[in-house]
Amino acid sequence: MNQNNMRMEVLRNVQNKKPVNPSAKKALDQLKEETAAEIGLTNYRNMYKGALTSADNGRVGGHMVRKMIQSQQNQMSGGRQGQQGQRGQQGQPGQGGNGGNSSTLTSQYDPNQ
Repeated sequence: MNQNNMRMEVLRNVQNKKPVNPSAKKALDQLKEETAAEIGLTNYRNMYKGALTSADNGRVGGHMVRKMIQSQQNQMSGGRQGQQGQRGQQGQPGQGGNGGNSSTLTSQYDPNQ
């Protein structure tokens, strides 16, 4: 398969929201649930996603990508973790400029506050 055909296949999968590797769907769903729980969204699997802000939904995806990149980097480096460590330390709920009194995840993670 040439490079152009490969790009088209990846785009087709993205547009259809199908994983490039369908056998990874279960693992991706598990990662999504774990990530959502880590940022304070409990019962994410059964939650109506339309009730969440786009920032909260995007945050789950963004944290998933960060975890996947970190995992791949660890594999490529033979399991050694870099000097930076995990980036997840910043942006913990309640540590924003609002003193943790806000009821939404969006405001808890907003770097502009």
